[in-house]
Amino acid sequence: MSSPHAPRPDTAAVHAGRENLGDAHVPPIDLSSTYPIADLEAGGHSYEVLAGGGRPPEGGSMVYQRLWNPTVARFEEALAAMESAPEAVAYASGMAALSAALLAAVAQGTPHVVAVRPLYGGSDHVLASGLLGTQVTWARPDGVGQALQADTGLVVIETPANPTLELVDIADVVAQAGSVPVLVDNTFATPVLQNPWHQGATLVLHSATKYLGGHGDIVAGVVATDATWAQRLRSVRALTGGLLHPLAGYQLHRGLQTLPVRVRAQQETAHQVALALDQHPAVGQVYYPGLPGQDPDGLLATQMRGPGAMLAIQVKGGYAAAAAAASACRLVVHAVSLGGVDTLIQHPASLTHRPVTAEARPHPDVLRISIGLEDPADLIADLDQALGH
Repeated sequence: MSSPHAPRPDTAAVHAGRENLGDAHVPPIDLSSTYPIADLEAGGHSYEVLAGGGRPPEGGSMVYQRLWNPTVARFEEALAAMESAPEAVAYASGMAALSAALLAAVAQGTPHVVAVRPLYGGSDHVLASGLLGTQVTWARPDGVGQALQADTGLVVIETPANPTLELVDIADVVAQAGSVPVLVDNTFATPVLQNPWHQGATLVLHSATKYLGGHGDIVAGVVATDATWAQRLRSVRALTGGLLHPLAGYQLHRGLQTLPVRVRAQQETAHQVALALDQHPAVGQVYYPGLPGQDPDGLLATQMRGPGAMLAIQVKGGYAAAAAAASACRLVVHAVSLGGVDTLIQHPASLTHRPVTAEARPHPDVLRISIGLEDPADLIADLDQALGH
């Protein structure tokens, strides 16, 4: 008889976080804002433990939704299982999740951050602003080690990177970082295609708004990490109030069940669209890791399990041509965000990356495309007519 093993990601997507349901087939939604307290001593102890980032003590109370919610906790368990990490902590948005990690680093007396561009525009902006008490040094992937300081608390990378899909060797960055925790934004890849924990990352961040939810009706964030960091992150959440609503937690948990099927189908369509656009006369370059020459370090064979469903294009004719193409789409929706069932197109320099400093901002002729679940032929036809507009 074979020995027990941790479920593989597809199995975890369906079953993780659904243990101990009793007679129910799907997890219940606990919407309680407050919870009964058996007695003052037990209630006070529970509050102290939860506010410090701990779990509800045995025989105690959950006290208040800002401190703990069982529906959100089930989603966290499931996401942690898919990332092969010990724990996960969910938030009201991806930016709330990143902010919690930054605040936790500052609270440890290590406010310096080494970050590798490109990053999502909101991530870049909050780091560059210093709003949360951090100081940032921007580095190339091979220069992370040289950028470290005595007070460096985090190294922040995103791979594939937003918006032009550059790949970063996580294991190499981790080796350069040494004892400094590495945070990887895994939003584009999802746990289906990449598990940064396996390459040594300490924190794996998702804007759960995107693929994890998958239907454009949730705003959320989550960080998969170890027990020590999870306690820090829960404490920040309890103190600052960036909690995820239980209904969104339920929707995210449900969304994970179809995540592997959705991501692989979207990836297959993205590959077909990328090949078509690569031959389009109005397109100067397609940014997609699955195209020849765009994975020089061979990371698709080692770090990832596929190139994903995001791509970007450089439109010949500059900003005016790119803006016209985005506005001319009929089937493809001109909107920010990504990872949903419908295909979206947007202009990063004007929207998601508008706050980024000029020298690091995406070129104004670049459009980012998030491929959905439509028929690839229909998407190709719509993009063809839009680019010829």
